[in-house]
Amino acid sequence: MNSLIDLINQNMPNKLLIELAFYSLSPGEIIVALFFLGTLFVLNYLIKAPIRKAIKLYLFKNRKNMLYRLLTERVEKILKPFRFFLNTFLLKKIFEILLIPNFLLESLFFALYIFFLLWFFYEIGKFLLYFALASKIKKQKGARRELFNIFLNIFRGVIFFIFLFLVLSYLGIDLTALLTSLGIGGAIIGLGAKDTLTNFFDSIRLVSEDIFHQGDWIETKDIEGFVTEVGLTSTKIRTFDNALVTLPNSLLVNGYVKNWTRRIVGRRIKFHIRLKYSTDTKEIDKVVYEIYEMLHSHPDIVNNNKLKYLRRFKKTYEDGLFNIDDKYGVRRTLLVYLDEIDLYSMNILVYAFSISVNWEEWLRVKQDVIKKILKIIENSSLELAIPQQEIFLEQKRGERRV
Repeated sequence: MNSLIDLINQNMPNKLLIELAFYSLSPGEIIVALFFLGTLFVLNYLIKAPIRKAIKLYLFKNRKNMLYRLLTERVEKILKPFRFFLNTFLLKKIFEILLIPNFLLESLFFALYIFFLLWFFYEIGKFLLYFALASKIKKQKGARRELFNIFLNIFRGVIFFIFLFLVLSYLGIDLTALLTSLGIGGAIIGLGAKDTLTNFFDSIRLVSEDIFHQGDWIETKDIEGFVTEVGLTSTKIRTFDNALVTLPNSLLVNGYVKNWTRRIVGRRIKFHIRLKYSTDTKEIDKVVYEIYEMLHSHPDIVNNNKLKYLRRFKKTYEDGLFNIDDKYGVRRTLLVYLDEIDLYSMNILVYAFSISVNWEEWLRVKQDVIKKILKIIENSSLELAIPQQEIFLEQKRGERRV
């Protein structure tokens, strides 16, 4: 670069060289600086417009490939730190020409170089994690989205420490002495950050023990809702009234968590049919039998025959290490019995499970079951019981009733 500046100055008039010498600048330095400045604007325009459009067009043409399709959505975020890196390089060249180089300026540009370079690698690593997650989802495998978030947070922390290590090394700070001093202070800081460290290790327990996944409907002692994010120290839950609640992971690990999503077949339908007192046991048996047969033949109610086609529920361990139904969340119980004699009614217990675990579908099935039971009772001699009270007035001897 200095040779180019000298070459330009040799071909400039002496008068111009003398006038610019007052400003401690030469024509060659100004021309080269303007060249770098122009290159900066041109590169920014090319990367933001033609190059970006050309890359996105190429990726769009190959969108059938999942890698290209995902890269289309991330290409701008990957190009941004690369563009900033080139801008920093060109600005450094301009400052080297126009200003006297100093250690502070060099350190600033070195930090910017490292920052944008690591940012670029971070975006590439983030894209690769996205690709791995999408590949598992496409293959219909168990994709742990919360693992993606944890790995991403850990990767972000590693990038930060690499940046800090390189900058401190460039500044000439003795890292060995620093680490030694941190060893003493680290114990003090560790005691202060005990809760944070506890939550971090509890987040690893949440994932390793497979308590819940991102998107699961869970219920704790105080909160019920859908898991939106599992972080390094806390978990975010979206409640049914649309509030976002953040819970420390230690509370989830050390308390109970009821996971409503971990059921594949069977959402419970349970209620009592209250009938007026009757001694007609044959009619009672008839109603109980008809209700049972209706439920057994209902297309949306679980019974043993309807689950034979599901391969995953076939016995896989001959020695019966665990119950397959309990492991995968399958319920097939079907009960209809005269359950109790109440103060004013005879109660028939209806206990069954809908095939779908979806709430809206469960409500539709439950409604259909109740309507069909009412029809069965209507066609029988039995009647539904209604709570009522009878008041008896006793007249004392000698009193007149008006």
